[in-house]
Amino acid sequence: MFVKHCKVEVYLTELKLCENGNMNNVVTRRFSKADTIDMIEKEMRKIFNIPDEKETRLWNKYMSNTFEPLNKPESTIQDAGLYQGQMLVIEQRNQDGQWPRGSTPNVKNSNYCLPSYAAYKNYEYSEPGRHNEQPGLCGLSNLGNTCFMNSAIQCLSNTPPLTEYFLNDKYQDELNLDNPLGMRGEIAKSYAELIKQMWSGKYSYVTPRAFKTQVGRFAPQFSGYQQQDCQELLAFLLDGLHEDLNRIRKKPYIQLKDADGRPDKVVAEEAWENHIKRNDSIIVDIFHGLFKSTLVCPECAKISVTFDPFCYLTLPLPMKKERTLEVYLVRMDPLAKPMQYKVVVPKIGNIMDLCTALSSLSDIPPEKMVVTDIYNHRFHRIFAMDENLSSIMDRDDIYVFETSINRTEDTEQVIIPIYLREKFRHTSYSHHHGSTLFGQPFLLTVPRNITEDKLYNLLLARMCRYVKIATDSEENDGPLHCNKEHTINGNGPNGIHEEGSPSEMETDEPDDESSQDQELPSENENSQSEDSVGGDNDSENGLCEETCKGQSVTGQKKRLFTFQFTNLGSTDISYIKDDTRYIRFDDRQLRLDESSYLALDWDPRMKKKYFDENAAEDFEKHESVDFTPQKKSFMKLKDCIELFTTKEKLGAEDPWYCPNCKEHQQATKKLDLWSLPPVLVVHLKRFSYSRYMRDKLDTLVDFPVSDLDMSKFLINPNAGPCCYNLIAVSNHYGGMGGGHYTAFAKNKDDGKWYYFDDSSVSTASEDQIVSKAAYVLFYQRQDTISGTGFFPLDREVKQGASAATGAPLESDEETNENENDIENENCMHTN
Repeated sequence: MFVKHCKVEVYLTELKLCENGNMNNVVTRRFSKADTIDMIEKEMRKIFNIPDEKETRLWNKYMSNTFEPLNKPESTIQDAGLYQGQMLVIEQRNQDGQWPRGSTPNVKNSNYCLPSYAAYKNYEYSEPGRHNEQPGLCGLSNLGNTCFMNSAIQCLSNTPPLTEYFLNDKYQDELNLDNPLGMRGEIAKSYAELIKQMWSGKYSYVTPRAFKTQVGRFAPQFSGYQQQDCQELLAFLLDGLHEDLNRIRKKPYIQLKDADGRPDKVVAEEAWENHIKRNDSIIVDIFHGLFKSTLVCPECAKISVTFDPFCYLTLPLPMKKERTLEVYLVRMDPLAKPMQYKVVVPKIGNIMDLCTALSSLSDIPPEKMVVTDIYNHRFHRIFAMDENLSSIMDRDDIYVFETSINRTEDTEQVIIPIYLREKFRHTSYSHHHGSTLFGQPFLLTVPRNITEDKLYNLLLARMCRYVKIATDSEENDGPLHCNKEHTINGNGPNGIHEEGSPSEMETDEPDDESSQDQELPSENENSQSEDSVGGDNDSENGLCEETCKGQSVTGQKKRLFTFQFTNLGSTDISYIKDDTRYIRFDDRQLRLDESSYLALDWDPRMKKKYFDENAAEDFEKHESVDFTPQKKSFMKLKDCIELFTTKEKLGAEDPWYCPNCKEHQQATKKLDLWSLPPVLVVHLKRFSYSRYMRDKLDTLVDFPVSDLDMSKFLINPNAGPCCYNLIAVSNHYGGMGGGHYTAFAKNKDDGKWYYFDDSSVSTASEDQIVSKAAYVLFYQRQDTISGTGFFPLDREVKQGASAATGAPLESDEETNENENDIENENCMHTN
């Protein structure tokens, strides 16, 4: 479709300019896209002080160190395809009349490319008569991420009936310059010019700049130099060529009818006749087929049957709908080691699906699980049950904690995250302290009302598998915690963090810098923060290392660690300042996130003596870990076709309007193949998109190089010849974010296979063609293949096409009478 719109040029195009003899001296100038090559040359003459009488010429220098002459002075920057940052070189003729870069090839068209400047004496372009390149074995220069276009062009170029049509100039008689849906014939003319260059036998490769410029004019999505999809360009190109070459000058209005119980043969003939009344071109002749669409309403059982034309088949690949995840289950039993499981979950699922799968292996109710992602000794994520599994990567360390309560219930218990920290001094002479995280964090369920002593005992019991309990004989070793209530900086006793204020072990930063919503310093980080442990008030702030060391405190056992609440304010927790040291949690459940937690601060000596790091890291493996699901090494093309014709239910976002119910319904839909074209284009749908993820399927699809029998997939009993041979393949290497396109194609003249990789062309063997990279397949029906590869519009093909549509064969008299009837003729020889 011709895009009719106005553009405002906000930013000018910046070009780099230099002389041929001194390419290091680069001058930058900005030009409008409407400026011509002649205007640029005049500007360069002025910049480099080149006399008017001096003869010059311009070159386009690519990043690949190749050069292209710019010898059309009337062309605009847009027409020439110059892009931002492009380097242009001006060359002066020597006094002896020679050009420093050698003589210019004597060809009218400038769309060829030269090799690197360093090897300019051995140009690989072909002057007429210098070399005899085999027609069709012509590469295409990469203009910058245009490999997708090169691959598509090579496949179409090696489609014999289409190429012969353009080489024989048949397109000139069918150009439709007035079609409002077309491109004024520009796409067809530009494509024809490119095909003639590629099949002239003069060049080893050409530069399709003029063709790309025309494509970009009418399809702005292809105007830049970003990587695009080869199949999307093919779809645009086939449609553009069709409209530019449409033999129908005035399209009639067609009233579409439903089948209403009529025989398929009648409805199919009617649909095809209606189609060619509005669409009749060489593209329809070669590429268009017909499929049957059946929709059934789930409410009223209304059946709607339509026959629709297609230009290519987009075949889905059987997607792997499940994935495996390795997770660690941490049970409430403190003596039980974490156990590693391998669970199978939906690829597009949520955290509840993960918990349900794990529940079937562990007998723990899914609602009593909390799923976390642990990284660098902290909770990187604490997932909600409705979060998508796509946010979990295979490399993540996923820990699932068993809890005694549902995390969303308002009960007399709360779930709190626990971090482990080791205290340290910055220097041996400094009183400033900090801390580093160690070990694995965990979740603990505690009563909503609890004393500090009971909380300490709960923590100790939870870690009893890897933390030794201090014996009575060890009670007076090391620092003790006195029960004196220190009130400096508003701290409660024993390191409890009161209402978000700094605890006794925090740094001595100003009180107005609350610790809320701040993260712990990363491991081995020496910078101080509100969450860091330490300060120069330790002797007055509960640790009492100097004044209380060695003293016996009545009724007070030595504690292995102190603790503090971080990022929990007065709305979450309250602390009662009396001898009971009473902690009261809010009536609702605490928010479970990565930055709100209870930190257990360990003195290095106590940690070394009582904390067994090896035991803490120990885990067991469930038998599911050794389970390896069978992977299907490849699938056949017929599997994809069968999936294409499988009945499916329409999604909620794509319902069908039922004429009986007068409402949109999620109907069942089934597609069937009725007739196939002379050249069948098969698009393997390797790229999948959904609301939650994007992915590329690198599954190997085994497709036949010859004798593809499609008769078993056709529901038309009079389909006629349906055996195909492969003639071209577009390949995509890489992933969703980018990659590289190449092509395999069979030359119509010598019948051999070749590999096209941008400007490079090399021989190929049949065993190379079937690969995981295959993306778009081109098949030609065997009954349309002749010695020259030209699409034969003879009676034999018409008969085969008539059988394909289910139409009766014409007699010789009928054929002669209707030979000038465009609609009937094309209806017969197309399908």
